[in-house]
Amino acid sequence: MTDQISPSHLDGDPNWWSQASIYQIYIRSWVDSNGDGIGDLRGVSSKLGYLAWLGIDAIWLSPITRSPNSDFGYDVSDYIALAPELGNDSDFEALIAKAKSFGIKVFLDIIPNHSSSKHPWFIDSRSSKASKYRDYYVWAPPKSDGGPPNNWLDGTGSSAWTLDDDSNEYYLHNFLADQPDLNWWNPAVHEEFEKILTYWFDAGVDGFRIDVAHGIYKDRYLRDDPIAIADVMDAPFGVAPIFSKNRPEVHGLYRRWREICNEYDPPKVLLGETWVNKPETLARFFGDGDELQLTFNFGFTTSLFEPTAIRRSIMGAIGGLPMGARATWTGSNHDISRFGSRWCNKDKDKIKVALALIFMVPGVSVLYFGDEIGLADSDLDDADLLDNMSIQARKRIGNEKAFLRDRVRTPMPWNSQVNRGFSKGDKTWLPISDPIFGDVEEQIADHSSILNWSRALISLHSEISLDAKIEEIVFSPVQWIYRIDKFLVNVTYSRENLYKTDRLGFDHLELIMTSLGMDSHGGDAKNDDLASHREPVVRGAGEEIPPGLVGVGPTDEAHLEGPFAVEIYRIIGQPNDVR
Repeated sequence: MTDQISPSHLDGDPNWWSQASIYQIYIRSWVDSNGDGIGDLRGVSSKLGYLAWLGIDAIWLSPITRSPNSDFGYDVSDYIALAPELGNDSDFEALIAKAKSFGIKVFLDIIPNHSSSKHPWFIDSRSSKASKYRDYYVWAPPKSDGGPPNNWLDGTGSSAWTLDDDSNEYYLHNFLADQPDLNWWNPAVHEEFEKILTYWFDAGVDGFRIDVAHGIYKDRYLRDDPIAIADVMDAPFGVAPIFSKNRPEVHGLYRRWREICNEYDPPKVLLGETWVNKPETLARFFGDGDELQLTFNFGFTTSLFEPTAIRRSIMGAIGGLPMGARATWTGSNHDISRFGSRWCNKDKDKIKVALALIFMVPGVSVLYFGDEIGLADSDLDDADLLDNMSIQARKRIGNEKAFLRDRVRTPMPWNSQVNRGFSKGDKTWLPISDPIFGDVEEQIADHSSILNWSRALISLHSEISLDAKIEEIVFSPVQWIYRIDKFLVNVTYSRENLYKTDRLGFDHLELIMTSLGMDSHGGDAKNDDLASHREPVVRGAGEEIPPGLVGVGPTDEAHLEGPFAVEIYRIIGQPNDVR
């Protein structure tokens, strides 16, 4: 499996990303090649064969350049030099070459919103108001009472401003105080990042995932953000970040970056971390086809996991896309609770349904490492916690509200060997949790595993044509049946609510995947099992699906109810009638 070279069918295609399956690797937790307990570039290279077997088109690596690791790479002290604990230039070159041999594209994380306070730019900027680099960052004098310039809050819920005693001015940090925000009103910052993009593109990188893509520009006049009802997307901590983030000037930056991407053949790709709620706001990041190619649809990620909310988030996102744009779907990442916990409450059937909804849609699907084996959030002792953002947020807003990001960053369980095959060292950087549904090696051998289910879905995803649309056939509060290209997808609350697919008017439907009949139900479901399926049970007129969004951590509300089963059919023949 791991030694087979399989060049991608997407090589040379300028739109290779349009229906791609992307895999996010949190590099410190993927594979440790040298026994120091930290995943590294050689470790990534060693498992590219696994990703090729899985059917992955591209990988996105968490930051790999030098960092003091206050935020484990997202506080950058050098945008070019590699972090020594992750590898050297030869290791990176070998990774690029091996990925190419497998036909796998490589995305890096780029962090343009802020740098580390240890970056030479900021050290110089802080040294004097007359510094050449002073305007590389956002500095402002105190208010008349000596307080911060405005009411902006950082990612922990504290003031986003820290006073520099020597200059008696505040600097801005939308995240940790160790992560000062760059000043994108300064043309010199643009020039620096154009050099950074070009360096990595010339080194063989195929694209970038842009950190905080919606928040890079700040209001020129530093106006207060308005007070609002707290909402995980629109108003974290009860303040709507319309001036501290979400500024329209960012679109000019992305048009310029897209020009740089288009200088290459095939063009390089930009994927934005766009934490915006409204489809029309998300649509602006595509521009007129001249800004970002891809934007994360976090309205889907933060949706309640039940048919009405999931359907609304999917159809709303697709309906809001500009002509020719592609949606990007994911359920987990390094900042939020894994969907195996948040959506599915560690239920295997629900995890399979969630994966089907991520892949059986038009556009780009992104897996966070371990999603394909059903990893859930890990239980960690306080002594094991390393993430400063989570720790500070918990101190400020309380244990119950703050989600601990370390819980989704624990190392990958590969096999039953020491440290689950992640490392041969005595200690790993975060503890390794035992996987609920088995490690990678165990799941490869189990035909009914979540891993083999994921692999099959990725294969089907690659068959969906670029012009395919979702055609809804049946919808009720407990049922959603839709067609996409040559496939029929049947999502339901439970076996008791399965629709009789022979009533849909197709000449023939071939059942190719089902989450029914697995494991304790005795292997794959047989076609004659379908005869016992019942009509959907529709709620009474007064019964409503709970509306609204869930937080970035697991909540009881998010999984009180949810899709329990999914069937996928291949359509042979056209529908004559839908009754």
